[in-house]
Amino acid sequence: MTSYDYDLFVIGGGSGGVRAARIAAGYGARVAIAEEYRYGGTCVIRGCVPKKLLVYASRFHGEFVDAQGFGWTLGGASFDWAALIANKDKEIARLEAAYRSNLDRAGVQTFATRAVLTGPDSVRLVAEGRVVRAKTILIATGGQPNIDAKLPGREHAITSNEAFHLAALPRRIAIAGGGYIAVEFAGIFAGLGAETTLVYRGDKILRGFDEDLREDLMVALPRRGVRLAMGRTFKTIERRADGTLSAALSDGGRLDVDQVMFAIGRSPNTAGLGLDAAGVTTGPGGAIAVDARSATNVVNIYAVGDVTDRVNLTPVAIREGHAFADSVFGGKPWAASYDMIPTAVFSEPEIGTVGLGEADARAAHGELDIYKARFRPMKFTLAGRDEKMLMKLVVARGTGRVVGCHVLGPDAGEIVQMAAIAMRMGATKADFDATMALHPSAAEELVTMRTPWVAG
Repeated sequence: MTSYDYDLFVIGGGSGGVRAARIAAGYGARVAIAEEYRYGGTCVIRGCVPKKLLVYASRFHGEFVDAQGFGWTLGGASFDWAALIANKDKEIARLEAAYRSNLDRAGVQTFATRAVLTGPDSVRLVAEGRVVRAKTILIATGGQPNIDAKLPGREHAITSNEAFHLAALPRRIAIAGGGYIAVEFAGIFAGLGAETTLVYRGDKILRGFDEDLREDLMVALPRRGVRLAMGRTFKTIERRADGTLSAALSDGGRLDVDQVMFAIGRSPNTAGLGLDAAGVTTGPGGAIAVDARSATNVVNIYAVGDVTDRVNLTPVAIREGHAFADSVFGGKPWAASYDMIPTAVFSEPEIGTVGLGEADARAAHGELDIYKARFRPMKFTLAGRDEKMLMKLVVARGTGRVVGCHVLGPDAGEIVQMAAIAMRMGATKADFDATMALHPSAAEELVTMRTPWVAG
């Protein structure tokens, strides 16, 4: 009879792996989890949580300026990067401790070490130099940021990992990329006073988002101090004697900056994980191939989260981990749904979106009714800031169902989270129309728009 040390061994202590471990342990399974860096994973330690703390910090400059329109006189305000980072670190340490405490309370054994597969049911704990065996293995090692491997001078660039630990706020920074992370950090650094340039190979940022969101944000970013350098890439990065960087661009231009940050996407963190030894199949970019149940081709090995490169969002990883534990250890089989996933870009201004963009909706549903409102939020009327908010609903004409909701402006993420509930329940435009408006609010526009902007 085969003897196992654990019923479940989880490799990776991020949000998805921790959720799976805790739920499985709740069903009575003997569970262990290994994390080589810090518990909490990318999101909690060096991703969305610390990033949003920095976003909050970056918005205060605008708040101070706006306050004058409301009768406030402010003087002597200054910013201390070191204080921000120290306070951020304290909060991240608190959250990591909470993750560890929750695992301990659930009865999960934790290991602070890299773990590598040595076979289909065995794992080597690198720091301890020993091998343990588990009946079921879950891989939840997340992703890692990319830097152009062929770029001369790439060693002088940083990624979001290092950005959270810079000793000083750069006076000038160039950021490569046009997705969530690039756009968000551009807003952070510009808001904190750095001369910020966003360098992107495409003609528009946020590929895959609704076109109105993309275009409106590109108008708004320069007003917030972000210079856009579209259709360009980095050719070389050189460090000068004074420590500053000189970056050559593909159009022949040159940027003289203190930091170059790459945010050009992330890759599944599978290198050196021992997948070959276990016989686990991978796909493009090293992503672990899984089915709807998060099962790999090896019968007892599963994978969840960004390491599978499905929908790379923290709540999705948590959902996948929970579904795995319920299905394998709780006798309650179900799979995560990827329909109507709300998401936010904590840019400045903020984006919240759920459902289909206009182009994708037209391909999926045919004729549409599009409802749009652009207006100045009430707060900015006295502040005097030239800001516009966008509210957009995409409606399938045949059913009347709202299949897309897109918001750009203050608290967009908060607004869209609530809209997502109604949309997941199949809400129609008539349901939105029948909902009483909350006045005065920006969100009331979602239930007061009556005339289609574009039909057909």
